[in-house]
Amino acid sequence: MKFVARLRSSSGLWQTQSMSKDTEQLLLHYLFELRSEVASYLPTTDVALIERAFLLGEQAHRGQTRKSGEPYITHPVAVARILAELKLDAETLSAAILHDAIEDTEVTKDTLLEQFGARVAELVDGVTKLDKVNFASKEQQAAESLRKMFFSMARDPRVILIKLADRLHNMRTLGAQSSSSAKRIAKETLEVYAPIAQRLGMNAIKSELQDLGFRALYPRRHQVIAQTARLQLGKRREMFSDIQAKIQAKLKDEGIHCRMQSRIKTPYSIYSKIVKLKSDKRHRTLSFPGKHRTFEDVTDVYGFRVITPKALHCYTAVGVIHSLYPPKEARFKDFIAVPKANGYQSLHTGVQGPSGVAIEVQIRTDEMDSVAERGMAAHWLYKAGSSSADHASVKSTEWMKDVVENQASINNGMDFLEAVKTDLVFDEVYVFTPQNRVITLPSNATVLDFAYAVHSKIGDHAVTARVDSRTVPLHSRLTSGQTVHIITAKSASPKAQWLEIAVTAKARTAIRHHLKSLDHHEIVSLGHRMLERALASLGSDLNTLPDETMQRALIDLKLKRFEDLLTDIGTGNRTPEVVARQLAIGVSEAAEHAKTEVVRISGNERGAVTFANCCHPIPGDEIFGYLSPGRGLIVHTQICPSFDRAKSKDRLVACAWDDSASGDYAVPLRFEVIDQPGVLARITAAFSDARINITDFHRLTGDGDNAVIVFTVQVRNVQHMEDILRKLRAVDVVQKVVRA
Repeated sequence: MKFVARLRSSSGLWQTQSMSKDTEQLLLHYLFELRSEVASYLPTTDVALIERAFLLGEQAHRGQTRKSGEPYITHPVAVARILAELKLDAETLSAAILHDAIEDTEVTKDTLLEQFGARVAELVDGVTKLDKVNFASKEQQAAESLRKMFFSMARDPRVILIKLADRLHNMRTLGAQSSSSAKRIAKETLEVYAPIAQRLGMNAIKSELQDLGFRALYPRRHQVIAQTARLQLGKRREMFSDIQAKIQAKLKDEGIHCRMQSRIKTPYSIYSKIVKLKSDKRHRTLSFPGKHRTFEDVTDVYGFRVITPKALHCYTAVGVIHSLYPPKEARFKDFIAVPKANGYQSLHTGVQGPSGVAIEVQIRTDEMDSVAERGMAAHWLYKAGSSSADHASVKSTEWMKDVVENQASINNGMDFLEAVKTDLVFDEVYVFTPQNRVITLPSNATVLDFAYAVHSKIGDHAVTARVDSRTVPLHSRLTSGQTVHIITAKSASPKAQWLEIAVTAKARTAIRHHLKSLDHHEIVSLGHRMLERALASLGSDLNTLPDETMQRALIDLKLKRFEDLLTDIGTGNRTPEVVARQLAIGVSEAAEHAKTEVVRISGNERGAVTFANCCHPIPGDEIFGYLSPGRGLIVHTQICPSFDRAKSKDRLVACAWDDSASGDYAVPLRFEVIDQPGVLARITAAFSDARINITDFHRLTGDGDNAVIVFTVQVRNVQHMEDILRKLRAVDVVQKVVRA
């Protein structure tokens, strides 16, 4: 190999005296495989750049080994090969080879800047973890590193491509890790990196990350599901071959020469579908994953992918397939006319095959298929010459910038990570404006999210909406295909309760921004009270803290004023206990048992405090608070059935109602009534006589004799509510009424 001789003579870097012959051969094999891959699509000058990166990387990592015993350089070269399969550019591949150099060797960013230029140096720096900073835990370090990476990839999206390839190779070689480390890495992969890959449209990498993570976390479940899928496929192989032959022959008769691929869901996808079905009320009796009845409930385990020359052929192919096999109701989806947010385009249809076997068929063009598998990476494959690839790249870049912009005010890595996880929920609905503009939203989005997606000013002044000509409140959930018209009023403005309605980052950020401008004083006051409470638990207080301690803390936290710190605490962007520990360094251990101050809730805190919609606390209830990132203090009742306090210990706040608590508070009341004409009028008249304001109502059940109706009304406190309940129980059509 000529390039081996060149390596050995290149600036004296490739010195083999300190390595065994086996190691040299292994490294040359890795490099030769990479070089063969990149030489197929990159010019000679670019290949030379990648070779130089290998030379520096091998020298820098020499003597370091992976847990498997292999020379460490084999890992970054493997990462570069994954990216080479996606046809990435030479700068990205060079940065991939050097991605651990700053973190694990003596190589500096300046060295990379001098030898490879600014873009390679910035890419390597963007992927480099914050391992030289002391953190309380591995989780915190990982969260802060992720936050740093997001800011880097907003500037250059190739950063995340390197990181995904890095994570994929680590997952492929996870067997060398200890059991605890493997499970921690697998969990992080499933919660963060696989969803990021999905959000960027990189389905091939997403699927492999998910399945490797699932196998590491739940090996027995993975084994059972994989064996069941293979067994069922084996029994039906002849049938699937016959289906494929019939479809291809029929399409050929129509003048469409396509290629077909059979596909089977991964064990992780099957497991996720089973879990989703189990959570559905209609499927509460499903058994443990692996039993045949549960597996059979997943109706799209097997399928085909039809690749056609042109988009128009895709629609013809759907008609052909439906003429052969009857379509399943509500299973057709057109992602060509309305692409997914990550640029994904395809037609999906579910059909009933022989013997009643459910089969999913995906139909797309070659270009669409490439974009579906590679996502934003297809932009480099097509050299900006593909509308689909360009669209995927633009949408992905916009998403990354939106994440950074929307979460820019969050200064804590763990809080940033939780906010990003919310943004990574990727099931979608497609709804329309009255002008037929398509708005893509998360599957659990509300009318309020739609309003902010159209324009922030429309969201700020939203009052209600008409969905398919039906008037609905702002908290109504949306489904695909609906047309939504937002009704606004100049006098309307965001309320703290909207933070419990909105789910998209754009809507929540706009609401928080408005509330901060209105309620800054209340937020600062709440932050002050919570910090005092946290300091009191450590036997300290703000009055006794030296000024130099406070100034040093503000510098460490990169804040200019003490008021900024209180604002961060009041809005949930910083945890008061963490800040208190930083301020109270040196407090004796005995002081940790000092009495904890309780935060008193008056109801006048406005945007600084939100009352949870899951339990609707009112004055007189025993309560506690949860400090939510960016949303401030959320108050729950002590008996709230929906909040898992065990998972949020570090953000819980001791709270109690102040004696002066006042205002109107929403509380749902559950009525069991005789189902007869005029029942609603009788109950609403009773509310009117008692001068009680109804804010919402909905009917849960009705069988002709009895019905259950829930009214949400405004009350002053528990005693006021009990007085109302006594009056309503006297209405003759009411059989029972309780607080919901």
